[in-house]
Amino acid sequence: MADLVEKKILCPYCSEPIGLLIDTSVSEQSYVEDCQVCCQPILLDVVIDETDAVEVFARQENE
Repeated sequence: MADLVEKKILCPYCSEPIGLLIDTSVSEQSYVEDCQVCCQPILLDVVIDETDAVEVFARQENE
């Protein structure tokens, strides 16, 4: 079973805080997830470094 870590981000559309569950078994990932508040598609880039620190970069789909 994969290790999941919860990360909070601000939606790049509505600026509301949302929670994401990140699968830490993959060190680099890119995917689209809809905002839980405004339902807009958010492009997510996730990077997990050597110290297991999780960084999430969120941007609008049209950027």
